Amino acid sequence: MAETDTSFLLFILTTQKAFSCPGGTIHLFFEGYFMYNHSRMGSRMDLFGQLWKEYALSDSRYMHSDPFVLCMETWTAITWGPLSFLTAVLITKDSPYRHAIQALVSTGQFYGDLLYYMTSLFDDYFSGRRFYRPEPYYFWFYFVFMNAFWIIIPLLCLWSSIKASARAFSISSKLAVNGSVKKTL
Repeated sequence: MAETDTSFLLFILTTQKAFSCPGGTIHLFFEGYFMYNHSRMGSRMDLFGQLWKEYALSDSRYMHSDPFVLCMETWTAITWGPLSFLTAVLITKDSPYRHAIQALVSTGQFYGDLLYYMTSLFDDYFSGRRFYRPEPYYFWFYFVFMNAFWIIIPLLCLWSSIKASARAFSISSKLAVNGSVKKTL
């Protein structure tokens, strides 16, 4: 298993290290919790409810069922969560489908986070509605840093899948021309 494979598996499954958050688990359960409880989040007193309310200090859209945030979190919970676990299974089985699914999930996570940032900043710039708090801790740690993982790690995984796919297509093309694997390697 390559180093990027291990990194992706750690990102999906590990709960032992502080910043190796379990991606699939976060998507499926934590964001699924938001999807299910968004309309009553203010009254939730359990751990996940309190965590969402704390996070909402950096982005108030989470406290009033903002349509974009609700759609994004719902899609993330029902699509990227299960597909993250499928990717982990495909990695462990060294499946030929692994890179296609990993590229799909990584692109989706990157695009979702990009839209998350852009819709908030767009509202601030064009209509003066600021959903994030200006205090450095809430803005830079919660809003920027905590979401940057969903930009950086998916881009690394996407790059890994692009390189693997390019290698596979290169070998396939050489096989079509030469008719033998030995001549291509």
